Order: sequence, then C-alpha cells, then structure tokens
Amino acid sequence: MTAALTGLADERAAEVRRALARVDDPELDEPVTDLRFVERLEIDAAGHVTIGFRLPTYWCAANFAFMMADDMRREVSALPWVSRVDVVLGEHMYAETINQGIAAGLDFRQAFGGDADGDLQNLRRAFRIKAFQRRQEALLRHLLAAGHAPDAVADLTLAALDVLDLSPDGCTLRRRYLDRREVCAGPGETRAFVDIAGAALDAAGLATYLRTLARTGVNAEFNGMLCRSLLAARFDEPMDALAAEPTLRDFVVQAARTQRQLGTQA
Repeated sequence: MTAALTGLADERAAEVRRALARVDDPELDEPVTDLRFVERLEIDAAGHVTIGFRLPTYWCAANFAFMMADDMRREVSALPWVSRVDVVLGEHMYAETINQGIAAGLDFRQAFGGDADGDLQNLRRAFRIKAFQRRQEALLRHLLAAGHAPDAVADLTLAALDVLDLSPDGCTLRRRYLDRREVCAGPGETRAFVDIAGAALDAAGLATYLRTLARTGVNAEFNGMLCRSLLAARFDEPMDALAAEPTLRDFVVQAARTQRQLGTQA
C-alpha cells in the first residue's frame, strides 16, 4: 500500500471513529467508544465499513443493543464516502435477530415481530430526558462553583450562555448540555435552563433542584462503572485498562455516601 493510500485509510478510520463517538449508550449517556463497546473496525477501498461491537453481558437488553447498532449504522452511513455499513453484534442472545434486522434496515418492531416489547421512540425519549437532567446538573454545578450566583444562573438566556466565558471543562459541559436541551426546551425558548416540563428554574430552590437531579446521576454512574467492570471480566481483559478510574468497590462506597448525604439534606 502506498503512503497516499495508507494516509487515506487512516483518515477514513479516524472519521468513522469520530462518527461512532457520537453514539451513546441510551441508558448510560456515554459514547460507545468510551465504554469500549466497539471492538473491530474494517474499511475497504470501496467504502464498505464493518463494525464489530460487544456488550458487557450475553443478556443485555435487546432494545438497547438494537438502538446502539442502528445509531452506529446511521452515523457512519452519513459519511459521504461510505458505500455500505455492516454492524455486527457478537456473543449476545439476540445477536442474530439484531444483526439481520440492522442489515435489512428494519426497525425494532419489524426485526423482533411479536417479541418486541414497547416503542423504542418512547424509550429513547425517556433516556434522553435523563441525559438532559444529568448534563444540566453538571453544567449548573460548574457555573455555581465558578462563582456565578444562583439568580444569575437561573436567569441566563440561551444567547448569554452561548457566549459565556468558560474553562475548557465548562465548554465541554455546555456543549453536551446544549446537545440535549431541545428535549425539554420548547421551540423558541430563550431561557438557557428549564426543567423537564419546560418551566423556568427557581433560583431560591436551585439547591433542592440539584439534589433531585443528583439522584438520577448516581444510578447512571453506578451502572456505567458496573458495565465497565463486567466488560473487562467477560472478555478477560486486564483491569489495569481501568487504572485511571476508581474500582467498582470504590464507586459503591462513594455512591452509598452520596445517597446518605442526599437523604440528610432532603
């Protein structure tokens, strides 16, 4: 392979990985790439992309697995040079049904027929609302920690939030929040922050509101750490791959402390 072809292949692989990074686990609100669900990526000269992915257990929810597979296919298919995308789930109790359904462009109900339980659109919205809450909590806490007064934060307009001078971490939190804001903010809403019903936040009750949001975050963070631990154990991967993160035991202890604090502050 010439240097030019090698460079093109590397560039295309990087584009695919960036596209996959836009796909989140619907329950955990974390990219499938960060969760290490993507285990194989192949691209041929004709633009045919094959993505192999895995899940922490053999029995992970079929609807979650289907959503992730379909989102991977959609994101990668949007790249202008891609001619075909195959998404292949391995070692899962419904892998064959999911893989065949995704390959045929079916939706969840069509793929699973009478075994389909519930509407994926409603489920997707429910988890997007939870993601909205987690991302909003993170940004609100960052703004308060940076010295912004509760009343100023509650009164922020969307335009003002867009131009607010933030640290690099704050910019990331703002971007992630704005990616989910439309789930609860109605068309034409000018306030930066609203609750899940679209109502304005009350500055006086902001601390209580944040404690309510934290309860959603604790469960999601615990599930995320559990998934990482199960994935490493299932595929016999060295735990030093998670060395930069706390152990599951550490997280359980911290979660218990947080729950106690929430209980005493409520």
